[in-house]
Amino acid sequence: MTYLYQALTHRVDEWRTAHYACDQFPAIREVFEFASDDGGVGQLRYLRSAQFRALETYWYLRLVLDTPKVPDLYAKLFPKPKDRREAMGLTHPDIVSFIADEGLESCLERVKSDNAFVRQYALESLHESLTLDYASYILALAMGAGKTILMGSIVATEFAMAMEYPDGPFVQNALIFAPGKTILSALRELSDVPYDKLLPPRMHKPFAASLKLTFTRDGDKQIPIVWGSHFNVIVTNTEKIRIQKPNVRSNGQQVPLFAGTKVEEQTELANLRLQAVASLPHLAVFSDEAHHTYGQKLLGKWEKDKETGELVFKDDGIKKVRRTIDYLAEETNLVVVINATGTPYFERQPLRDVVVWYGLGEGIRDGVLKELAKNIKVFDLGDGEADTLVSSVIEDFVRDYWTVSLPNGAPSRLALYFPNIETRDELRGAVESALALRGIGTDTILAVDGKSSEATRRHFEAVARNPEAPERVLLLVNMGTEGWNCPSLFATALVRKLANSNNFVLQAATRCLRQVPGNKHPARVYLTDSNRKTLESQLAETYGTSLKDLDAQQAERVEREIVLHRPHLPPLLIKKRVLRYRRKAGVGTNKPLHLTVPDVAAPTGVTVETLTPVQTASGTTALQKVDGGDDMLPAPPPELDSYAAAAELAANYHLPTAEVLAALRSAYGVGADIPDYHLPALGQQIEAQRSDYEEHFEEIDVAIALVKADGFELSERAGQPVYTARISFAKEREPLYLTARDTPDAAHALASSFHYEGYNFDSGPEAEFLRWALTQLQTQAHQIEGVWFTGGITDPAKTDLYAEYLGDDGRWHRYTPDFVLRRADGKHLVVEIKRDSYSPDIKSDLARLGRGEPAQTLEGKKAVALKQWEGLNPDKLAYHVMFADTDLKAEGYAQVRDFIAGA
Repeated sequence: MTYLYQALTHRVDEWRTAHYACDQFPAIREVFEFASDDGGVGQLRYLRSAQFRALETYWYLRLVLDTPKVPDLYAKLFPKPKDRREAMGLTHPDIVSFIADEGLESCLERVKSDNAFVRQYALESLHESLTLDYASYILALAMGAGKTILMGSIVATEFAMAMEYPDGPFVQNALIFAPGKTILSALRELSDVPYDKLLPPRMHKPFAASLKLTFTRDGDKQIPIVWGSHFNVIVTNTEKIRIQKPNVRSNGQQVPLFAGTKVEEQTELANLRLQAVASLPHLAVFSDEAHHTYGQKLLGKWEKDKETGELVFKDDGIKKVRRTIDYLAEETNLVVVINATGTPYFERQPLRDVVVWYGLGEGIRDGVLKELAKNIKVFDLGDGEADTLVSSVIEDFVRDYWTVSLPNGAPSRLALYFPNIETRDELRGAVESALALRGIGTDTILAVDGKSSEATRRHFEAVARNPEAPERVLLLVNMGTEGWNCPSLFATALVRKLANSNNFVLQAATRCLRQVPGNKHPARVYLTDSNRKTLESQLAETYGTSLKDLDAQQAERVEREIVLHRPHLPPLLIKKRVLRYRRKAGVGTNKPLHLTVPDVAAPTGVTVETLTPVQTASGTTALQKVDGGDDMLPAPPPELDSYAAAAELAANYHLPTAEVLAALRSAYGVGADIPDYHLPALGQQIEAQRSDYEEHFEEIDVAIALVKADGFELSERAGQPVYTARISFAKEREPLYLTARDTPDAAHALASSFHYEGYNFDSGPEAEFLRWALTQLQTQAHQIEGVWFTGGITDPAKTDLYAEYLGDDGRWHRYTPDFVLRRADGKHLVVEIKRDSYSPDIKSDLARLGRGEPAQTLEGKKAVALKQWEGLNPDKLAYHVMFADTDLKAEGYAQVRDFIAGA
């Protein structure tokens, strides 16, 4: 069986290979190429691979498939009825027989309308998907994958596309539902997203100037937005904005709102806020942690209607959210609904509108989550032996983890989850005794529960963010599960049997999996046998996996944090050839510009609606549109005087204003005004007469920054500014990740190299070359200021060191060389390490360059691009290619040795 998200994955892969082809809205290619611009080293500019894949899938649905509703999406991806039936989960023999007799469409209609049929065959999730009257998709990403950042990325790219194509089908306002009390943290995370790393500069500037981020606050009657405006992002929780039921007396009569009770006042405020949101056009709705909507409340319960006796699906949780979204869909043009959650399942039943699925196992594999391999420890102890369990956990954790810390210095922490406060207090003495036996004081313990003071709870939240917090053993009751982000948590222990409702056991056990770049240590989970069974069940229901799978899952990729040591490295001053475009000399300029009055229709007038006040059933007053009350008033088109029109056209087409003004006066007459809607047609006439351009290369002096601090994340550590970045690479390449401490003399290495660390080499010969060069600088007389590995950073926001070449696909690409050596006399040697198999291509194309012929091969084009730099700067720069398979060839060292010696 192929699931929906699997079918989409293949389609999206093909779209990526086709460079995000979209004839109607080609700017989407620019967005993706900017966000994924990695220079060929496998690094994304900001997003993680799972987030980027989800963003690609979203835009494939929006642009290639035209934002289909879920039934239409299945029809497009599974045109064969048998494939569609299986993908939708219609596999019960009775259903298969029904489809064979009545047809698939008849079965789908029954799923939509027959509640008893839905209940009998557990088709609630499919029923929900088929009955929505708008496009609604689920992005299922495991915790730690960054669902909130993904939603911010979707909003940013939607707004940017809306600005690029004002008449296009793009989102211009967003409503984000954050679960419960996480609204402020969600708002903070959205506001902190570096949108300049998601959008090209020309798109980011208008986006940043237009974005209005707000959130609903208790007591505010209205959301502080301008009704009907654009580019608003409203962050709220369900309670503050959902449609509320009107209060009803026991006799069935409605009670007017504002009857004096606090509940009634909150209801009215929520409805007022909702009306403000409904005024916003081109709206998208996002639901963070959407399993609150789709998860355990999805199935609800079936009850008989008292009047009809019909089975009716009852569920307040989903219906309140759904009713709110349905209302927005009726009142404004709702473009799309995006539900972010951590699971594609409910009770092992796949949710049918999941378009992206990224699970715990994938998170561990990609290094987004800590490894658990061989670190799930199950104690064969009953609840009556909890003190023994606690002592054993403390002993194990102190032995294996007490000296472990994160790269930022945060010490490892252990969370013990208790079923209730009484159990925690009963076992606290055992915790303190176990620590005391190992010389650890009680100041390392923090106990917190749902009834703790606000100050204690704030302190608990601060522990996750403060590397210097002394508390390392956390005793938790109904705390520290969903939404708690504590990367320094390395181990969790589930003490005695915990409640198995609402996935509490799963949430508690997996809290320790959150990862940060640079951490090399796995996580550990301590369980009793009773909790193991509960965890197994919840893993299967939520993620479709098992403890055995997680225990065997090995990381295939790792993330590391690189730190910039030399943020102000002097630039490389050279000449470069820059491609320019200029109008061909003598072509089309001898004839005077000739314009004629275009034959284009004037814009239509302004529609005026007629409204009347009416009293609603709840006792409030609202404005209602009067049927047939629309009038059309003619609107005089805006006009420009001839000089203003000439100045605008001249600026757009780089022509002398006087030339354009003379042509306009000839067409319209001296002193005549020019209708504004004529300008596009006049521009086309100008293009037809003045469109002959040619490529032209200019030689200019440039300062090439080997590293640009502005492209790194700036933070403060120990009172000093620190520039960092996140990188990701295959775990098999971890031995090629080197820091100065990995060299024989770290102080010398830092003085002569490692302008950032660590260096993420692609191959052993690259690491071999750096070690050789550092040895030369230690043992030989030289005038070298530094030898820097430059091949690991290719992002133009972080470096200017790249040459451009025209690829076989007709597009310009960037090539960044591996090493730069700088001498005290200002001369530079640029070194590239290549496989032996590339030697014939590179040598052949460099020979072609000497004969003035174009390069023929990909690797040759890269080498030629850098060799041309050498030709323009013979006194400042030399380019040298060394070849290797497993070891560098001895003859390759000669030119480098001469350069180091000053030759």
